Amino acid sequence: MSEIKILLTEKEMPSHWYNIQADMPNLPDPPLHPGTKQPIGPQDLTPIFPMGLIMQEVSQERWIEIPEEVRDILRLWRPSPLYRARRLEKALDTPARIFYKYEGVSPAGSHKLNTAVPQAYFNKVEGVKRLATETGAGQWGIALSQACNFFGIECTVYMVKVSFNQKPYRRSLMEIFGSNVIPSPSNLTESGRNILQENPDSPGSLGIAISEAVEDAARRDDTNYALGSVLNHVCLHQSIIGLEAKEQMAKAGYYPDVVIGCCGGGSNFAGMAFPFAHDKITRDARVRLVAVEPISCPTLTRGLYEYDYGDVAGLAPIVKMYTLGSAFMPPGIHAGGLRYHGDSPLLSRLVKDGLVEAIGLGQTTVFNGAIMFAKSEGIIPAPESAHAVQAAIQEALAAKEAGEARTILFNMSGHGLLDLPSYDLFLSGKLEDFPLPEEDLKAALKNLPKT
Repeated sequence: MSEIKILLTEKEMPSHWYNIQADMPNLPDPPLHPGTKQPIGPQDLTPIFPMGLIMQEVSQERWIEIPEEVRDILRLWRPSPLYRARRLEKALDTPARIFYKYEGVSPAGSHKLNTAVPQAYFNKVEGVKRLATETGAGQWGIALSQACNFFGIECTVYMVKVSFNQKPYRRSLMEIFGSNVIPSPSNLTESGRNILQENPDSPGSLGIAISEAVEDAARRDDTNYALGSVLNHVCLHQSIIGLEAKEQMAKAGYYPDVVIGCCGGGSNFAGMAFPFAHDKITRDARVRLVAVEPISCPTLTRGLYEYDYGDVAGLAPIVKMYTLGSAFMPPGIHAGGLRYHGDSPLLSRLVKDGLVEAIGLGQTTVFNGAIMFAKSEGIIPAPESAHAVQAAIQEALAAKEAGEARTILFNMSGHGLLDLPSYDLFLSGKLEDFPLPEEDLKAALKNLPKT
């Protein structure tokens, strides 16, 4: 078996998802109803989610079977390859061993299809005709558009306006698969109109786009809402990444000292790291789990662990998480998928309990790492994924300084072939860092809900 590319056969693709709720030392506090601020139950979620996903959201079973109809579609690109980045190791002159799981081989070009397919499937089973969703950089919008096309469901995507303008080809891909793509904030919802009344030039945010999509779903009987990150069932679906990676690392004969993933809402990181967190929790495995976020949207590194709304309009449930405040407006960085004010309640609880570390990086540093990776390994990372790339480079350099042959594993969650305008800006010296000023952070955190 070559150490450069480690593959699994179709028969080795996981048949079950891993649910970390079965092993967490402390479960997240319960979500609250946005109106009553009382704990919600499964029935409270039925206006926007199918019961199949709701039961996964609240389940504490360790293993949940992947339906065969879902596995049939996942086999289009799964199992995804694991690579050893030997050329990058050489460029860094490091004793570290660097491995990356490459999710850019999916038809959507990212990890997002891992959850889009089961979400579309469970909605189809329950007779839902249309899904409404939001998207930041566009990876999730593309994935859900493709999944809805597979199952014959209509799809409407509220795309954060700054990304709608920065990433036109992602919008084109959604439209190719039949989706209606709307720049957010829009005049089509009350949530959007309220934002535009306050700021006609609003660049939008994931929190705003979520409000629009939830409102859209709630007002139509034929429509449900789909979310590409944050929620428990999304982290569950993404666990297929880490489950495969564990098998591939075993084939290569190594176990990681550190597992790295970029982090916006948390599902990308969770998908890679939670199966290793199982080892850390249940058998005290000595593995570090590192979530990487932008310094301009430092949810885990500078946010508060409090109850907050998942969206700007306060339509979504209130959840206990690390947050910058639901009204926080991040700068228009080019890692649009990481511009979210909160994080997964599951991930937030693990960070709170010290089982997961978090670091922040500026986008110029991130693009430097992305270009070094592209020159070494031949793959251009998405700006989001480049956060994990740069963190892995830093780990490898730290290993060199310490003289340690540590093993590094990261999730290369998507390619950047549709992000080349962002690379053009970086190469021309026009890309800037936007560290979040302390006064802006304090202002954003002033209006957390009273619970």
